[in-house]
Amino acid sequence: MAQAPGPDKRRAILDAAITVFARQGFHAARVSDVAAEAGVAYGLVYHYFDSKDQMLNELFTERWALLLEASREMRQSPASPRDKLGGIASFIIESYRHEPELMKVIIVEVTRAANSFGRTHLPEIRQAYDLIAEIVSDAQAAGDFRDDVDPSFAAMLFYGAIEQLLSGWIFDLVPGTDEDYERAKRLVVETICGGLEPRPVGDAVAG
Repeated sequence: MAQAPGPDKRRAILDAAITVFARQGFHAARVSDVAAEAGVAYGLVYHYFDSKDQMLNELFTERWALLLEASREMRQSPASPRDKLGGIASFIIESYRHEPELMKVIIVEVTRAANSFGRTHLPEIRQAYDLIAEIVSDAQAAGDFRDDVDPSFAAMLFYGAIEQLLSGWIFDLVPGTDEDYERAKRLVVETICGGLEPRPVGDAVAG
């Protein structure tokens, strides 16, 4: 039987790392566990990766680059601010729906790991927050959003809501049906935009 070409072996090892890290946790996982999951020799893993740390770094960098690209495209699109934020929320939730193990690894082992991988990747993580803040700032300048809410604070609320949703699905704390995913997309946008969009004058409470 012919051996799979190098890139396919490398991809197989990364895919195996996702499964192992999600199942055992990054710190408890061993390179030998990844090799066994991938069905390759232990030494072959080191032909492609220096360590399991490099595997995690690459898994995060690949996925996060896609998020940043999607966020930039949404910011530059002619869509409304609500639809821009909705597009980014949808991208993240769809990523979890289709690749739950990978998203579990990213959330648990990177973005929440403030003293290790999270700190290493802080510049990339901040870029995602900054893009949300820029969408909010653009909308404020156009008069679509209230100008008394700091854009950076709004970005933290946006990603805080998204992360709590993902954590609920990761740890089976909330239902995760297709209907739940679609409802979550709507609620995240409604919650954030409902606080940012100007209230109609008639809704003001008399003093």
